[in-house]
Formats: sequence, C-alpha cells, structure tokens
Amino acid sequence: MNDRTAAGSTADAPADYRVLVVDDDLDMVAFLARLLRDEGLKVETAGDGASALMQVMTSPPDLILLDVMMPGVSGFDVCRQLKGDESTALIPIVLVTALDDSESRVRGIEAGADDFLSKPVKREELIARVKTLRRLHDTRKELESRRLAAEVQRKEAIRKTFARYISPRLAERITAEAGEHGDPFQGRAQRTSVVALFADLRGFTRLTEQNEVGAVVAMLNEYFAVLTETAYEHDGTIFNMAGDSLLVGFNVPFPQADAAERAWRTALEMVARFGPVAASWQQRHGLTVGVGIGMCAGEAIIGNVGSTHYASYTIIGNPVNTAARLMQMAAAGEVLVCGPLYERIRHLVPAGRVAPRGDVTLRGKSESIPVFAISAGAREQA
Repeated sequence: MNDRTAAGSTADAPADYRVLVVDDDLDMVAFLARLLRDEGLKVETAGDGASALMQVMTSPPDLILLDVMMPGVSGFDVCRQLKGDESTALIPIVLVTALDDSESRVRGIEAGADDFLSKPVKREELIARVKTLRRLHDTRKELESRRLAAEVQRKEAIRKTFARYISPRLAERITAEAGEHGDPFQGRAQRTSVVALFADLRGFTRLTEQNEVGAVVAMLNEYFAVLTETAYEHDGTIFNMAGDSLLVGFNVPFPQADAAERAWRTALEMVARFGPVAASWQQRHGLTVGVGIGMCAGEAIIGNVGSTHYASYTIIGNPVNTAARLMQMAAAGEVLVCGPLYERIRHLVPAGRVAPRGDVTLRGKSESIPVFAISAGAREQA
C-alpha cells in the first residue's frame, strides 16, 4: 500500500475547491502547492500577509494554509483580521509554523485559527487536515444554505399572511423588517391614533332577495375586489369584511402622517370605481346600488382579539364605532365624516360638495357629535 492510499485521497473534493497557500518561503509554497494539486485541489499562492489579505478580500478561497513568521503582517495578524470580518470569518485557516511552544499555539487559538501544522510538514498530516476542514466547511455551508432557505420560506409565509390585511407594498416592508423588529401583528395590544373607514353596499338586501346564491356571491366578490384594491393602493389596512361591509384602518400598522388624506382619497375612489360596476348591475339585474361610507378619527386599541382557536388583528374604540354608525346613515355615493376628521381634510373637499348635518346623536352614544355629509358621487337613496 503506497503513502497516497494510506493517507486517504481528497479526489472526492469538488473541482472548484480552492486553497490559498501563504508563505514567504518560495520552496515551502511550491512544496505545499504540489501536494495539494496532486490531490485534485486548486491552489493559489501569496508571498506575504498583505498580499494574502488582498487576495482573500477579492476572491475568498475555501481554505487557507498560513505561515506564521512572515515579514510585515504576521500570520497571527492575518488570521485575526480575517476572523474578525463577518464576510471571511467562516473560511478555515490552518497555521503552518515551526513554532512548537504552547505560547504560540495559544496566540494562534486566540487569533481564531482552526488548526495547526508543524514544520517540516508531513504529507499524510497535511491531507488529513485538509480533508477534515473541507468536510467541516461543507457542513457549515450546507447549514447556512438551509438556514437561508428556511428564512426565505418564513418571510414568504409572513408575506402571504399579511397580504390578507394590507397592500402588497406594506406586506413587502413587513417581510423585510420581520427579522429586525418582529412582525407588528404579533406585538402587544396598543392604543394609537387611527382613521377608521367603513364602507357598505346600499341595496344589498334587494340584491340577495332577487338573485340566486351563486350570483350573489359573484357580485359580492366583484364589489369587494374594487374596494380592497382601492384601499391597498392607499396603504390602508383591512380589518374586517362581513356581509357587505368593509372596515379599513389608516395609520396602522405603520404610522402615516397623511392618514386622514389617504382615507379621504380612498373613500372618494371607492365610490367612483364602483360606479361602473353598479351601472352594469343595473343593466343586467335591474338593481339600484351604491357605496355608502362613514369615517372618523381618534384613539383606538390595536391588537389580536379572539380565543386560542381563532383570533383576528383588529381595531376597537370610539372612532370605529362612530364610523360604523355613520356608514349606516350614509346614502349611496355619500361619505359621512365626524367633525374632528373633517377638520383635517376640509382643504381637500370642494365647498359645493359638503353639507354640515349639525350635531348628531348616534345610536349608542350619549353625546352628539358634529357630522359632515360629503357627496362623492351620484346620490341615489338605496
């Protein structure tokens, strides 16, 4: 049995497995390079520490054989610098040295060396070290690959979950920040300022009475597609969809300095975009329908509400209840807005399209609030 067979071959090493040999002794470089090339490995060389650092930064190898005693930057310094850099920290480094004292070994360990080879280098020991470190390096790369794949899957699952509530743009932002700050839907409940928008389909009762179940569901899907797409375009968060009503919140889960303006533009476009759909239903089914909207601003509680079996991310509080009551009062093509919110959007509303309703006492409320009716489209009473 020859020496090569006894030592075990690294012929199973990948053809692109690259080893960098660093030594100021040209004869030692040539000797190590020949042994490694005989094992089917690609070898690159450097004659000093500074050159080695430059080569590693330019094209990181899979393994480094590093002499300790070199002029200028020593092997200890090279090792310490590479192990301190996140981009090169995982490259295995074998210190090749004639120093055999324990102090030098300790310095090498402190610098981050993965293994040691004593000069004069024996072929069997060199190949054994290379094979062991190659397997370790491959295992690390495989684990890192699996970790990255799992991270991609986790973020994709988060994105798909959040896409049910929010616009694709906000879903991408949450996905990108998930590893950094955690997802905002899993945090503790909090009290914050929101703008709540409730939209409702006027004429829904007649729609359900005059059409087959399949047609009703198809029409509702068409209706909600228009409303949700509009909400998403303005980065609104959808909190609830029940029957023919839709609750959209602004300033959550991320702060929006222009939340009031976003809500107003969303309401305006919901009515406008549903117009062609309503006209089509009128022509096909003889139905007179439209969208009625209620909006209000104020503090609300945001959080996951439910049980261990079912929970929903939602907003609770006075602005939500008020927006719901105003929605119930709104005619088709009409947006009813509470006083505090109207003050924030009045500069956007043409004077001819707003009609103060005065102070109105809403059902379930002990005190009256100022209400403003804004015409957003054809005002046809459902």
